[in-house]
Order: sequence, then structure tokens, then C-alpha cells
Amino acid sequence: MNKFPAWLNLLVLAILLVGMLLALPNLYGSVPAVQLADANGGDLSEERVAEVTRLLEASEIVPEASYLKDGRVVIRFHDGEDELAAAARERLRSAYDGELSVAPTLAPKLPAWVRALGLSPMSLGLDLRGGVYVLLEVDMDTALDTRLSLYEQDFNERLRDAGIINRAEVDGSVITVRIREAEELERARQIIREADDEVLISDGVDGRSLRVRMTDAQIQARKDLSIEQNITTLRNRVNELGVAEPLVQRQGEDRIVVQLPGVQDPNELDKILTATATLEFRLVDSTRELPGTRQYPGRGDEPNQYLKREVVASGDQIIDAESGFSEGQPAVFITLDSTGGERMLATTLDNVGQPMSTVFIETRRDTVIRDGVAEQRTIKTEEIINTATIRGVFKSSFQITGLTPLEARDLALLLRAGALAAPVYKIDERTIGPSLGQDNIDRGFQAITIGFLAVIVFMAIYYRAFGLIANVALLSNLVFIVALLSVLQASLTLPGIAGIVLTVGMAVDANVLIFERIREELSAGSSPQTAINSGYEKALSSIADANITTLIAAVVLFAFGTGPIKGFAITLSLGIVTSMFTAIIGTRAIVNLAFGGRKLESLPV
Repeated sequence: MNKFPAWLNLLVLAILLVGMLLALPNLYGSVPAVQLADANGGDLSEERVAEVTRLLEASEIVPEASYLKDGRVVIRFHDGEDELAAAARERLRSAYDGELSVAPTLAPKLPAWVRALGLSPMSLGLDLRGGVYVLLEVDMDTALDTRLSLYEQDFNERLRDAGIINRAEVDGSVITVRIREAEELERARQIIREADDEVLISDGVDGRSLRVRMTDAQIQARKDLSIEQNITTLRNRVNELGVAEPLVQRQGEDRIVVQLPGVQDPNELDKILTATATLEFRLVDSTRELPGTRQYPGRGDEPNQYLKREVVASGDQIIDAESGFSEGQPAVFITLDSTGGERMLATTLDNVGQPMSTVFIETRRDTVIRDGVAEQRTIKTEEIINTATIRGVFKSSFQITGLTPLEARDLALLLRAGALAAPVYKIDERTIGPSLGQDNIDRGFQAITIGFLAVIVFMAIYYRAFGLIANVALLSNLVFIVALLSVLQASLTLPGIAGIVLTVGMAVDANVLIFERIREELSAGSSPQTAINSGYEKALSSIADANITTLIAAVVLFAFGTGPIKGFAITLSLGIVTSMFTAIIGTRAIVNLAFGGRKLESLPV
């Protein structure tokens, strides 16, 4: 009785060894490092690693290790060589300005064989690693205005193609479509309904117009879409900059949290995070006779121009953009998606010899003082950066000029990462130093150690040999939690450490139930082998019920909580799962090996 088959014992041992291997990278700690990424989003090669290393050594800067990780070059230094890492960063920036993104980071001090296995330590959150925290607010009004403008252009084109003379214009949250002939009103209504069957359409008071507005569901869907698109764009921008392990997530109705562990200089990120720069390509209206023609200011030597209202292509249709030089001038090489390419092809086919302008659009928020009170004011800048005559027919690929080298590089980065669906404005920013993060780690580790030792002493004294077996399971449980956090790359935060401390206390609950049941069986006169078997089998339902209800609570916390609460929920959930395995399967395997299959007079419990 109480004997596991050999294959099951080997399986338990194999799981423990795999857990120890996965948790191993966390023993090495982190050191200052520099990370280089291709400014155009491509992967770097081993040849680039060797080139960068030679460049630094020529400047008498000797790194501890240089290697390639996820297509990026990591230059690692010894612990405490922060000044050397800073010097390397400045040297590389001056050597590869515009070609590579150079960012400071902290790299795990892993041996080459551990890196070769693809193993990584846990990802540390901002409160443990230090870095920059930025809270952004999304301008939802602009997101809705942009959607209404697209409706306006679409309705105008559809009605004009149908031969209906009209004029559509946005007035607040309503699009007013005026029809010249009253008898065309119903046909216009049908065309608008075909364009979008969800919008609300009502008659105007003059009998020759329609009032179109979005439903509440459409408005909410547009807001949600704007948030999700902005999150994707911000992630792309941060990745383009080469920042390691960024966190970009939604908070509340209209806010986005950006956490950049390891970054200590927020100034270099402000412009990239909040920039709403995008482009529009419009034909020049030399006659100024078309309805909707509007004057745009020029930049520098570019003159003011009257441009047509129809947008040929816009920034959200750009799928790739790279900076470079054309005929000795800085240029941005643009690639459009299929929709933008088809529209550009149709436009250039019909307008060879006609001028087309590139409009640069940027939105920012300034603070002004009125009557002693600070107010936020949104400023939208639209200016022509380039006007060129269409010399031939082209489709998806072309170039724009009229920029400085730095402007070309930044614009290419922003366009390649994607245009923001709506402007974002910084409303909070905090920088957490690495020394504070290390202090948090030390205190968290101290809390885990004290809690762990207290539980070990209690179990060893109260349950004797069986208590020592439970302590082995408890130590294995910690190893499994660290291993799973490393594999999942879930960020460990201070609340996450609290979850681990709580797990340490809860992990022995299952063994306490089992051991007490064994004691009861022995007191009732059962044999030691029968008591062991009954203890594990009869306590199982109580253990499962208690852990499942706690797991449900942890899942709810993860689903509805924000960053810190999610961190607590993750470690708590993992701890529950691993403690079920170690307390039931792990300790049973050890007990069976130590006491199973032989006649016993008593048990050390």
C-alpha cells in the first residue's frame, strides 16, 4: 500500500528538475547594459554585434559581454559600471545617429549556455526595477470629430457619384447634408443608409436637408477603438525606440498607462509618446473654384496653397516609412496599403502634370493662464511641407522631401509605428530610481524569507518528519512559482511579492489538513499505512474546495483589477496551482518513498 509506480516518481522528479532549471536564471541578477535596435524596425545580425564591440574597444570601453537577443544587440557591463555604460551609450549614439536606436537597460547576467537554452529571469515591474511611469489621456472629442469628418467625405462622394448635388458639413456632433433638389431627398437618405445602416437619420427643418448622427453604441465603439489603436501604436513606438520590456495598457475610460522599466531619462520619450504627427496628401486647387477648398500655410520656403478637400491618402494608410536621402536631400520613403495605393493610382492617372501637396498635421496641448487659473488648450498645426508636380503614375511607393535629417528620422519612426487614432496628452509622470527599486526587492525578499522560515520551523516542530516533508514541498512550491513567472514573463511587482508571501502561508494548509486527518485515523486505531492513505484521500475534497474558491477570487481580481492588483492576482493564482501539486502529489511521492510498502508500528507525525 502507498506506493507510486516508478514512472510517476520519475515524472515528479522530472517536473522538479525542469522547474529548477527554469528558475535558475533568477539567481544571476541584473547589470547595467545598452540595447541597440534598428531604427527602421529590422533585425540586427551577429556581424553588427562584432562591429559594435570593435567600435567600443577602439574607444577603450570594454564590455563584459555582447550578444544578440530578439534581433537587438545587447552590450552588457559589470555590476557597478554605470558610468562606463553611459559612456558607451553616448559613443554609440554619436556613431549610429539615425541608423540605430540606443537605449539604456538592465540585462540579466546570464552565462552563455543559459542564454543558448532561451531561458530568461522574471520580468520585474517598475516598482522593483526602476524606470519611468507615464499616464496619458486620450482626446476622445478629437477621435469622434475625425470619424465624423470621414463620414462627411464619404457621404459627399457617394451622393456626387449618384448625381445628387449636395453639400455635407459637420456641425458639432451632427452631419448636415443639404440637397439642392427636394425630390432627391429620399434617394439621398437611401444612399446614406447604404453607407452605414446604424447611423440615425432625421429630416432637417428646411425640407431639403438630412441630419445624420452616430448612435450611442457607435460613439462608445469608436472610443474603445481609439483606445485600442493608440495602445497598439504606442507599443510600436516604444519598441522602435529599443526600450526593453515596456508595459502599455488601458486604465479606465480614456487613459493609457505606459511603464518603461530601466529608463531613467523621460525627456527623450516625451515627444515620441505624445506626438500625433501624421500626413495627408491633397491635390492643389489652382482655380480656387471647387467647394470646400481651403488654404494651408507653408513651412519655411513653401508658399501658402489652396488645397482640395478630398484626402488622397492619409497617415493611417501608411504601412511602412523609412528615412534616407534622395538627390542629396533628406527624404522619407512611403509605402501605402492597398486602399491608399489604389486611390493614389487613380489620382495620379487623372492628374499628371498637376501639383500635389504633403500636409504635416500635429496636435499638442498647451497650458495657458487666464485670470490666474491654468487652463489646457488644444492646438492643431497643419502646414505644407512639400508640394510637387505629378510627373508620372505611381501607386503605393513614393517619397517626400522638405524635412531636416532629424525631422525625417522622427517622422519615419512615427509613421512606421502608426498614427495615433486620437491625440494623447501627458497628465502624470513619475521616475523611480533603480536604488529605490533595489530597496523594494530587498525588503520583499526579506518578507518572503521571514515568512518561509517561520513556517518551516513551525511545521518541523509540530509535525516532525512529516513537517520536514511539507517544508520540502514548500520550497519546491517557491521554485515552481519563480519558474512559471520566468516562462510567462509576467511582471513581478511589490503586490506580486505580497501574493508570494501569502502563498507561502497558504501552501502548507493542504498538508496541515492531510496530516491532521492522518492523526485522526491513527487515534481511531487505523494502521499507519491505512492512516496515510485515508489522510490523503479524505482530505482531498476539502483541499480542492478551499483552493478553487480562492482561485476564483484571484481570477476575478485579474479580470477587473488594474496593474498592481493584476500582479497580486497572477502570483496568487500561480501559487494556488503549484501548491496543489506540491502538497498533494509532491508530498505523497516523498511519503510513499519513505514509509510506503512496508509494515510500520507508528508514524512521526
